[in-house]
Amino acid sequence: MTSEAAAFDYVIVGAGTAGCVLAARLTESGRHRVLLLEAGGSDRSPWIHIPLGYGRHFANPKVNWLYASEPDPATGNRRIAQPRGKVLGGSSSINGLVYIRGQHEDYDHWAQLGNDGWSAAEVLPYFRKSEDQQRGADAWHGAGGPLRVSDPAEPHPLCDAFIEAAEQGGYPRNPDFNGQRQAGFGYVQLTARNGLRSSATTSFLRMARGRPNLQVVTGARATGLQFSDCRAEGVRYLVDGRERLAIARREVIVAAGAFNSPQLLQLSGIGPAGLLREHGIALVADRPGVGANLQDHYNGRLVYRSNRPFTLNDALANPLRGMAAGLRYALLRKGVLAMGASYAAGFISTVPGVARPDVQVGLALFSGDKAGAGLHRFSGFSIVVRLLRPRSRGRVAIRSADPLAPPVIQPGYLADEADAPILLEGLKAARRIMSQPSIGRYLAAEHDPGPSCRSDADLLDHIRLRGGISYHPVGTCRMGSDDDAVVDTRLRVHGVPGLRVVDASIMPTLVSGNTNAPTFMIAEKGADLIREEAGDA
Repeated sequence: MTSEAAAFDYVIVGAGTAGCVLAARLTESGRHRVLLLEAGGSDRSPWIHIPLGYGRHFANPKVNWLYASEPDPATGNRRIAQPRGKVLGGSSSINGLVYIRGQHEDYDHWAQLGNDGWSAAEVLPYFRKSEDQQRGADAWHGAGGPLRVSDPAEPHPLCDAFIEAAEQGGYPRNPDFNGQRQAGFGYVQLTARNGLRSSATTSFLRMARGRPNLQVVTGARATGLQFSDCRAEGVRYLVDGRERLAIARREVIVAAGAFNSPQLLQLSGIGPAGLLREHGIALVADRPGVGANLQDHYNGRLVYRSNRPFTLNDALANPLRGMAAGLRYALLRKGVLAMGASYAAGFISTVPGVARPDVQVGLALFSGDKAGAGLHRFSGFSIVVRLLRPRSRGRVAIRSADPLAPPVIQPGYLADEADAPILLEGLKAARRIMSQPSIGRYLAAEHDPGPSCRSDADLLDHIRLRGGISYHPVGTCRMGSDDDAVVDTRLRVHGVPGLRVVDASIMPTLVSGNTNAPTFMIAEKGADLIREEAGDA
C-alpha cells in the first residue's frame, strides 16, 4: 500500500448525522479547510429518500454496517441485529424518521452529573437552530433551519382509534411530544417534508458541498489516529486499497457513532489499558471508559391481526394495492410510502402517582416475526413498548488489532433487575389500551404473544425471548469529569489534545425517546464549541 498525506484544519471521521452537521457548520465562515471521511458511499438510491425505504436497508450491506450483538442468556442467547448507517447521512439516511427529543429532565440530569452547559434550557436553542418546523416557530421549536420536521402527511383510522383508546384508558392526548410535556398520546413527527426524507445529507451536507473549503471522501475507512507525542494530529484511512494520511492542523473530530467511535479510539491506543495490551496495541491514553456505558432502548412487542385490510402488510402483499400505493405516492406524496417506522405513540408512567413517563407505547402499521425478516401475510400491526431509561449497561470492544474487523458488542440488555418489571407493566398497560372499544372494532385477535400468555411470568419470558431494540445505541464515549469519562463538557477527549468526539456516544445517559434529534443537537452545540475556540464565534 502507498501512503498519501494532505493537510486540513479539521478532519472529521464519519459523515453520519453529527459529521454532516459539523462539516456544514465548520465551513460556513470560509476560514477553515475541512475533510469529511465516510466509509460508505453516496445516498443516491431513491429508497433512501422515500420514507418507507427504511425497510429495504435493514439488511443492505451497501448502506448498513450489519453489526450484531454477542449472544446473551438474559435475552435468549440471540444475536440481535444492530443496524448502523454506512452511507452519507449515516443512520439518518436509513432510520425510521421519527423526531422525538426526549424529556427536559434527561438533559437536566446530564447537568446534575456535572456536565455544565447541557441542561434542558441550554440545549433547547440548538434543537431550535436545526429545525424547520412545519407548524412554525414557537418557544419550543424553530423555523428556517436546515432540518425539516413535519406531521404525517395524513391521518390513519387505526392511529386515530389507538389515540382515542388511550384516552378511554385514562391517558391524555398530546399534540407535541417535543413541547412543554411529553406525557400523553398523539401522532409523531417525522424528519420529512413533502413525502421525502430529511436526512443529515439533504438538510446539512448538501448546502455545504459546493464550498471550496470542504472536501468529502466516500469509501474512506478510518484505520487509526496519528499522534505527535500524545496530541492527535491526523487520521489514517483506506481508499481503494491505498493508505492515506490526513493531517489536522487544529483538531481531529471523531463522529463515527456509538459503535465505531470507541472502536477507532481503541484501535488508536485510547481505551482500557488491559484490552489494548491484549491485542498488542501501543497505549496512548489509558481511558477505561472508552467503549463502556453502552445503552439502548429494549422493547417488548404485541402483534395484532386487523379485520380491515389497511395496514402496510396489505399494501405490500397485494400487487394491485401496491401499485395503487405507488401511484398515490407519486402523485400526492401520501400513503404508506410516506410513512415512518412509527405513526402514533404515547408516553406513560408505570409508577402510580409519578407523572414522568418511563415507557413509550408506539403503533407501527405493520407486523412481522422480527425486524428485517419480512412482513406477515395477514393484515397486521404492532404495538411496541419501549423502556425509556434502562439501568442496564453494556460495552463495545475491539475484536482484534485488525481495523476492518467488526467490534464486539455486548449490550447487557435487562442485566439490571429493575428493567424487566417496568417493561412488564408497560406491556400490561398497552393491553389495557388495546381492550378499549375504539380500537376493538379493528381487532381480529392478538397474534403474538397471544391470549395464552397471561401471567407475569409468561410475559417476562416473552420480553426476554422475543423482545427487540430501538437501534438507539449511545454512551460509549461518555461525557463527564470523572476518571471513567471519555470527553469533557466541550467534547474534548481527556488527556489527548487535538481530539474530540461529537456524536451520540458522548451521552452520559440515554434520553427518553428517539436519538436522532438529540444527535443533531449535540453536533450543533459541538460545532459552536469548536468555533468558539477557533475565534469564529
